[in-house]
Amino acid sequence: MITSAEVTQRIAKMQGMLTEKGLDGALFIFPIDVYYFTGTRQNSTLWLPGTGDPVLMVRKSLARAREESPLADIRPFPSSKEFAAVLPPEALKIGFTFDVAPVQQLNFYTKLLAGREFIDISALNREVRSVKSTFELQQIKASGDALASIFTQVPEFLQEGMSELELSAEFEYRLRKIGNEGYVRMRAYNQELFGGLALSSGAASYGFFDGAVTGMGLSSASPQGASRAPITRDTPVLIDFTGVFNGYITDMTRMFVIGTLDPELQKAFDLALEIQAFLQRELKPGAICEDLFLKAAEMAEQGGFGDRFMGMPGEQARFVGHGVGLELDEFPVIAQGFKVALQAGQTIAIEPKFVIPGKGVIGIENTFAVTADGGSKMTDVPDDILFL
Repeated sequence: MITSAEVTQRIAKMQGMLTEKGLDGALFIFPIDVYYFTGTRQNSTLWLPGTGDPVLMVRKSLARAREESPLADIRPFPSSKEFAAVLPPEALKIGFTFDVAPVQQLNFYTKLLAGREFIDISALNREVRSVKSTFELQQIKASGDALASIFTQVPEFLQEGMSELELSAEFEYRLRKIGNEGYVRMRAYNQELFGGLALSSGAASYGFFDGAVTGMGLSSASPQGASRAPITRDTPVLIDFTGVFNGYITDMTRMFVIGTLDPELQKAFDLALEIQAFLQRELKPGAICEDLFLKAAEMAEQGGFGDRFMGMPGEQARFVGHGVGLELDEFPVIAQGFKVALQAGQTIAIEPKFVIPGKGVIGIENTFAVTADGGSKMTDVPDDILFL
């Protein structure tokens, strides 16, 4: 449960930003945003005034929302005729998250609040949520510890001849047994993720997912993740999974090999570790995200793998790190074009990976917190390839 002090702190931070931007308040309708500011994920709309107490209007379940949220004013969602009266008449400029709100929903609230101006606060909201409180950092570290505990068990069940699907299912089963919630929430339109990836011979493939490695999946309707391809000797096995505990996501990747590894793949892995080490050192307040990405891409190019860095040749992802928290794709992004300075308390999954057609995929991923001393690792398992 989120404490009253935690929710108050989050609301105050957002209210300060709204006032700074000249807005009278904001309406939040996206479930995870509502959860962030209220502590409940019930089907609700949150009115957050620039000053004063927020109002949570609940469609279902009102009883559970009142049990879970420390907010004082939690009421049933009003009728269309009564909705406008919830907001003071002087609240004319209203923030709204255009990045996740369907046009139908924007039109609905525009009709309910005729004469008010709706202003996009998508970036503002993501910026507020990107800096984690002490409570959130504790949740993410606990999530990372739980996820890491399953990675240490992989040698118990990874066997030659089993399919990628069988490997993934065993990993998922063990992760679920210790409380993994499974909801890998993503903000970006048209993105889906089923928990994670356990890949070997089917790993070097093309796919829609905006990441370095996609996997074949099980059909053209689900073209991502593990396939029925068997795991063979001397082929790298990549396990890239998320842990979701108490809503908070951590993301990590480890490599396994039954037998020996092709020297080119080993060289690429060593380069991935070098890139990760550089980025970890530089995850300090003030570092510019684009600069970090460009340096990582330069290291990949100088190492001889530039055209295979972060994806199949011609299909490469243009980032090497992404923010994590209640969603998998939070701010900041270590990416080209993201000319934003890091802030202490942000949490980022760093994932330098290489896809080498005909040989496989290789790389590493860990979740770090930005600190004055560089990235603090929150998925604490040795990074080395585990040979079986």
